[in-house]
Amino acid sequence: MARLTRHMLPVVLIVSAVAGCQGGAAKPAAVSTPVAVPSVSPTVKPTGADDPALKAFYAQQIAWAPCPDDPATKNVNEADFQCGTLHVPLDYANPATDTVDIALARKPAAKPDQRLGSLLINPGGPGGSGIEEITQNGKQFTGGLTDRYDLVGFDPRGVGKSTAVHCLDDQARDAWETVDHPAQSKGKTLADACQAKSGKLLPFVGTANAARDMDVLRGALGDPKLNYLGFSYGTYLGSLYAEEFPQRTGRLVLDGAVDPTQDLLDLDVQQMIGFEGVFERFAADCVKQTRCPLGTDPDTAAKKAADFLDGLDVNPMTASDGRKLTAAQGWTGALTMLYGDAKSWEYLRDGLDWAMNGHKADYLLGFADSYNGRDANGHYSNEGDAYAAIECADSGPVAPTDAQLQQAQQQEHDKAGLLTKHFTTDDLFDPDCRSWPYHSPVPPHVIKAAGSAPILVVGSTGDDATPYAWAQKLASGLANGTLLTRDGDGHTGYGKSSCIKADVDTFLLDGTLPAAGTHCASN
Repeated sequence: MARLTRHMLPVVLIVSAVAGCQGGAAKPAAVSTPVAVPSVSPTVKPTGADDPALKAFYAQQIAWAPCPDDPATKNVNEADFQCGTLHVPLDYANPATDTVDIALARKPAAKPDQRLGSLLINPGGPGGSGIEEITQNGKQFTGGLTDRYDLVGFDPRGVGKSTAVHCLDDQARDAWETVDHPAQSKGKTLADACQAKSGKLLPFVGTANAARDMDVLRGALGDPKLNYLGFSYGTYLGSLYAEEFPQRTGRLVLDGAVDPTQDLLDLDVQQMIGFEGVFERFAADCVKQTRCPLGTDPDTAAKKAADFLDGLDVNPMTASDGRKLTAAQGWTGALTMLYGDAKSWEYLRDGLDWAMNGHKADYLLGFADSYNGRDANGHYSNEGDAYAAIECADSGPVAPTDAQLQQAQQQEHDKAGLLTKHFTTDDLFDPDCRSWPYHSPVPPHVIKAAGSAPILVVGSTGDDATPYAWAQKLASGLANGTLLTRDGDGHTGYGKSSCIKADVDTFLLDGTLPAAGTHCASN
């Protein structure tokens, strides 16, 4: 079954997931032509503000203004935040041609007389909105962080309110997300649609250019060093920044780390194995609770849930709005809740109970909709399109061989048999980048970032989306990395442990790292 298992979930708003509704996306900015930039040819590898051809970008003044109200959001006063736009080169090798817009939001420091500078935040993805992270989920950032930092969220190139990638319309995306058995041509279908709608932008999305955009943003904000808090995919963005601009790193925190040494196929396989483990732990916990639809035997509970979800392939359920809950949607909804903590497990128990005992599909479909970026009106954000475009751009220059595909399939069947029982090699990819026209020329590799300031890496032992081994691998590869560990389930650590939060905040505020080998309990 085709399941969306991105390397992120922007800190999930569970109530919105249950309701199955999210705000619609704003109209994206288009690729534009700059008013005036120098015609000096840049260096082959851009060197940021030291490159004469990029000085105008670094020197730009951001016009901040109160953020416009979004009627789709509740309990959020957008006017409490400032919004602005950063202009960056479409192509860093030819910055005098076209530009793209990077949409920004910031919450100014509450105590400006004690201000340390800006703290850039990325919630993950690729495809997650930093603007939404600041404006809708910013309550997790408290105390000294909000007192002493301007919290700055941004939508990376290709994403959200920035110059965005668009591929599938709402009707096509609805059909896309429900497919239980993807054809071999599915990847090419998506690539062709993205090329048709976003062909000018498509060659220039990807994490390497997003990292360069962050350095332009750092310069435009007036910060001599970059202070950064990145979650999940945001750890990869932060890692690439540190690799390219090590001397400009300030205090970087990378929570829920992606292993930069693995290719996309390896990442997907390891992630599926991680989900299998958490799925089994959820099921074993479920049988101890009231209203668990999986029986009372912990040895058979996970299989019972998997058999039900797989069975939606042959017997899809009809939701109250007439849409079908297929196996693909059912699994997406279930795995979405496994990103979270005990509260999200409770929602998943209820969702499975409604579906298995009440024959009501709305809960699981609502979880899937929230993950896929579908609002109550059937409109999708561009998150899915941006995710595919950025992942495929980052996927490296070498496609997997048939032998590697067979090996990966066998590995998933051996170690994640419940989740991948019906998988073929066409199910191994999320997304399938084999037909994608643009790929990074740089293969997966150890990121050392020699010469950088200290970097704090946070890993969680029960993280399904970014397994703990990835955090260990990233931290050990960095020339100046320190690993901080949360013991417990769920994706990322910052919002799930007061101990993690305290150690991260202390590092961001005064530069003091936790002792090597520190472990924190979950809340």
